[in-house]
Amino acid sequence: MNKKELLHAATTVMNNAYVKYSNFKVGAALLTKSGRIFTGCNVENSSYSATICAERVAFTKAISEGESEFEAIAIVNSSDNFAYPCGICRQFMSEFGLDLKIFISNDKELREHTLKELLPFAFTEFKSGT
Repeated sequence: MNKKELLHAATTVMNNAYVKYSNFKVGAALLTKSGRIFTGCNVENSSYSATICAERVAFTKAISEGESEFEAIAIVNSSDNFAYPCGICRQFMSEFGLDLKIFISNDKELREHTLKELLPFAFTEFKSGT
């Protein structure tokens, strides 16, 4: 799987986004270490806190299918700007490793990062009683 194919999958699923309130579509395509791709789009809700981001949709689909090791995620959106993962998504993804490659495109340019670059001080471990 190359970056171009992953970005294409994210762009395709972006069109399924439910964005009744913001009209801001986001698509994500998550590559597992086993080579499978899971896609997700954002799903808004009138109770804004119930909205779920494309990245978490892709992750929960993969996890529900037994995957828990990930290589990369591609993220695209319906504007000309770059849409980086929100703080909740960054923390959510950190549960599965800070070495995750993140490809972000605005359809003109591609940016590449690791999750660790985007979340340098991730909360990665909780020890009871300390």
